[in-house]
This record gives sequence, structure tokens and C-alpha cells, in this order.
Amino acid sequence: MALFSALGRVASTLVAMVGTRLELAAVEFQEDARRLLGYLAWALLAVFLAAGSIMLVALFVILLFWDSYRLQAVAGMAVLLAAGAGFIAMSVRARLNAQSPLFADTLAELRKDVDYVRHVAAAPHTGAIDE
Repeated sequence: MALFSALGRVASTLVAMVGTRLELAAVEFQEDARRLLGYLAWALLAVFLAAGSIMLVALFVILLFWDSYRLQAVAGMAVLLAAGAGFIAMSVRARLNAQSPLFADTLAELRKDVDYVRHVAAAPHTGAIDE
């Protein structure tokens, strides 16, 4: 009877460990999804600014043959939008490159669990479980 009780406790512990790891994976997935959504928003802004820059450059070329200082204003806006788009694109790229792999914390915890189970399995059995 003690064997069944011990097996029940081990099974209960394993189920609790798996449940905890699944909760951690869900939290990590949610954080990564939010982060990627933010990157998508910044990328769309960069695309919008780049499109505005291209449109203004085209307007600049058209206005190149007109008189006065309108050209400098159009060129300044085109340069400003292009610089903004470039800065945002580089920022998003740097953040994506700096990210840790997906589910890194979950994998680290699973490795710890495997090491712990191996340690317990390799330890001489005295009838009590060390923690």
C-alpha cells in the first residue's frame, strides 16, 4: 500500500510540475505575442513614413522647376520622413536581434526539472525524498 501511496505522490508532483511549466509557456507566449505586435506597429509606421518620403521626393522632383523656396520645404520634409523611417527600422531590427529565443524560460525550467529528477534517481534511496 505504501508503494501505491508513493507512486501517487510522485504522479501528483509530476502533474503539478507539468502544469506549472505549461502556465509559464503560456505567459511567455503571451509576452512574445504582445512584443511582436508592437514591432509590427512600429514597422507599419516606418512603412508609412517611407511612403510619405517617396511621395514627397516625387513632389520635389516635380517642383524642382518651379520658382522660390518651396523646394527646400518639400526636400526638408522628405529628408525628415526618410530619417524617421530609417531610425525606426534600425530600432526594430536591433530589438529583434536582441531577443532571447522563444520559450527560453520554459526550456530552462524544464532543464532544471530534468536535472532534479536525474539527481533524485541517482541518489541512494533512504525512504525519504530530499528537497
